[in-house]
Amino acid sequence: MNRTERFYRIDQLFQSWTAVSMAELQEQLGVSRATVVRDIEYLRDRMNAPIVWDREKRGYHYDAPVDESTPWSLPGLWFSESEAHALLTMEHLLSKLSPGLLGPHIAPLRSRIRTLLESGDYSLDEIENRIRILPMASRSLKLEHFQTIASALLGRHRLAIVHYNRHSGESIPREVSPQRLAHYRDNWYLDAWCHTRDALRSFSVDAITNAVTLEKRALNIAPKKLDKELSSGYGIFAGQNITHAKLKFSPWIARWVSRETWHPQQQGEFDEQGYYLLTLPYTNDAELLMDIFRYGPEVEVLGPANLRQRYRERMLETLEKYNPDN
Repeated sequence: MNRTERFYRIDQLFQSWTAVSMAELQEQLGVSRATVVRDIEYLRDRMNAPIVWDREKRGYHYDAPVDESTPWSLPGLWFSESEAHALLTMEHLLSKLSPGLLGPHIAPLRSRIRTLLESGDYSLDEIENRIRILPMASRSLKLEHFQTIASALLGRHRLAIVHYNRHSGESIPREVSPQRLAHYRDNWYLDAWCHTRDALRSFSVDAITNAVTLEKRALNIAPKKLDKELSSGYGIFAGQNITHAKLKFSPWIARWVSRETWHPQQQGEFDEQGYYLLTLPYTNDAELLMDIFRYGPEVEVLGPANLRQRYRERMLETLEKYNPDN
């Protein structure tokens, strides 16, 4: 039970009981005598709670207010640490992600969240100084396109988009029925039915160079179908042609990797030498290879053979850049 929860419990006890002894407070709160004393002093000094000690009843209670119509009460909203941190995260997301989605409504919403945070156990300055939220590898996007995409998504209209293919360098026009927006690794992706390709596709929103709302109604895809085709493989690059990768991590790094969730359907086990064997589904190896590279010599790709070969080729290409003869 954290301090905020104890304050609520103390208030409930004083509201329900004629007097509450120190022993009863310790038992109800599950804390030491010193903690109870500190809590009562805080309520008295910082929150002006009218707590008094009754010698005859040998317990604490609220002193009767002069005006019975306005009795003292706890502030209307208090937060535990986790709740305050969650609100701070919300405030950060609203300020850093894509304000074009909510436009002019964001400012008053952020103001309200900051007001709520200030009413908690800690000042907003203290929370912001002690908690850091660091977005990594986020890419900028044009807000007008984001607004258009979000409006079409919620209004169930089709979109005419131009999508830049980073691999080929081509800008390809598409007609799509937007299904959902996903925020993944600090970047936005649009899951949509592509009428040009007659299939489900995920588009990186920052790679959409133009977006126009069409009068046509969007095609609706069942959520189960979306999850089956777009959430079955590894990361944001998913699909139905699932292959299973098998990775072997060294004993030194295994202690950390074994606690990570790479995919909801992953399977992991330690062998007799302390190596960690991780098996997980994937459909497109691009993102998976990037994550494997993070572990350098501490990981070995055991299979399948084509993934192992791709990893080897990428490693050789990297080493070639450091060839002293170049």
